[in-house]
Amino acid sequence: MAKIDDFAPFPVKDQLPGVEYCVSSSPNWPEGIVQGFQHYIVMLGTTVIIPSILVPLMGGGDVQKAEVINTVLFVSGINTLLQSLFGSRLPVVIGASYAYVIPALYITFSYRFTYYLHPHVRFEETMRAIQGALIIAAIFHMVMGFFGLWRILVRFLTPLSAAPLVILTGIGLVVLAFPQLARCVEIGLPALIILIILSQYLPHLFKCKRSICEQFAVLFTVAIVWAYAEILTAAGAYNKRPDSTQLSCRTDRSGLISASPWVKIPYPLQWGRPSFHASDAFAMIAASYVAIVETTGSLIAASRFGSATRIPPSVLSRGIGWQGVGVLLNGLFGTATGSTALVENTGLLGLTKVGSRRVVQISAGFMIFFSIFGKFGAVLASIPLPIFAALYCVLFAYVASAGLGLLQFCNLNSFRTKFILGFSIFIGLSVAQYFTEYLFISGRGPVHTRTSAFNVIMQVIFSSAATVGIMAAFLLDCTHSYGHPSVRRDSGRHWWEKFRVYYTDTRTEEFYALPYNLNRFFPSF
Repeated sequence: MAKIDDFAPFPVKDQLPGVEYCVSSSPNWPEGIVQGFQHYIVMLGTTVIIPSILVPLMGGGDVQKAEVINTVLFVSGINTLLQSLFGSRLPVVIGASYAYVIPALYITFSYRFTYYLHPHVRFEETMRAIQGALIIAAIFHMVMGFFGLWRILVRFLTPLSAAPLVILTGIGLVVLAFPQLARCVEIGLPALIILIILSQYLPHLFKCKRSICEQFAVLFTVAIVWAYAEILTAAGAYNKRPDSTQLSCRTDRSGLISASPWVKIPYPLQWGRPSFHASDAFAMIAASYVAIVETTGSLIAASRFGSATRIPPSVLSRGIGWQGVGVLLNGLFGTATGSTALVENTGLLGLTKVGSRRVVQISAGFMIFFSIFGKFGAVLASIPLPIFAALYCVLFAYVASAGLGLLQFCNLNSFRTKFILGFSIFIGLSVAQYFTEYLFISGRGPVHTRTSAFNVIMQVIFSSAATVGIMAAFLLDCTHSYGHPSVRRDSGRHWWEKFRVYYTDTRTEEFYALPYNLNRFFPSF
């Protein structure tokens, strides 16, 4: 006979249970190094995809693409260290952001660059314009963070309004998952199946407390499927296939190994002096706003997967400020894109149950090392992209599940809660899909005024599902039934009230305190 306790609801948890290593704890050094290398492998997909899109359009060849990829890796390593040491102190990897791709394309196709007939000259001039726009956007980013403007806004976040943000941060990049996997389904689908079996089924089958397969499922999956792809390539399986298939499936078509230098240290202004244009800067500022929103979703998910308490608004604003420093470094070094907290690496925290800050810092060391010794890094960067897409199918889903977990603080029996949650997720996905499809079909966005910079700003903001979703959820949560006595409890605000101020909860100091007792110099943080 069932007991009464069997029908009791599950208790609400401020911290996620079942995590092997929380933010402030660390595995032993051998395990930490392997886990850090795994984070490096996961972030390579985004690092390779964005320069592969932008550099050829800017006029660059394989050599320039390899140099930009190494520069992105180098700056990402520095930014990850800055974020984990002085920013949010959460185990997030700071890497290249897709939010900046549309403004970068807007600059690339600007009429003023058609006068440069030599591709290399056009590449350098375009890169300098992107650098100047990133530097201006970084100032906006740092003002929002260090001056506490973002802190004022996120103080009004509740579990109800944060849930759509985190959910859409996870599934907003769905176009990079299965659609990219399907470009070479013969290696992408096996990678997805192997990852699921290794991470979800084998640990329970062998009934071991801590399974090696669960901890290092990504490494095993990449190694097995990459070897399989090498065999298919060597056997000539793709010799008579279309060029698009060969580019996605073959392991010898990236052109990175031959183009990468053996040793080269990226340095600021390596492409020349940045140029500044007002319209470029405004477009980049819009992308910077989107990156702030998406980073906020990733940081909230990382705090859950790291078994930390809710990240205080002041710490979140501090993290955004240091991310702005990262965007400034992107502009100075010339990465062709800005920075964000990578969603895939946040999902890896949930897959491995290792939310250690030290592991992410070790991964930053790998980024810097392989960016300097380019030949070695190019070997790993030549992994076929459908393999990364298979990883994203699982890792993005983990981040979305972190958003669903926030609903435990809300009253899901309230029709107000149901409306805000359902509407914000639906409108976020549908509006972003509309803007994206319109751009691909017609070559321009649905907003086409005489001011091209304004058109790009609207396209950047409304192409982001997370940005549209949080704007809808935030507005509705703050205005719908305002003043009704049950609203505060239904939205879960009372659960997060104690984390609005840094020193209210004693656990906050454990997870988010700055090193070297720097908190005494920044009392607001």
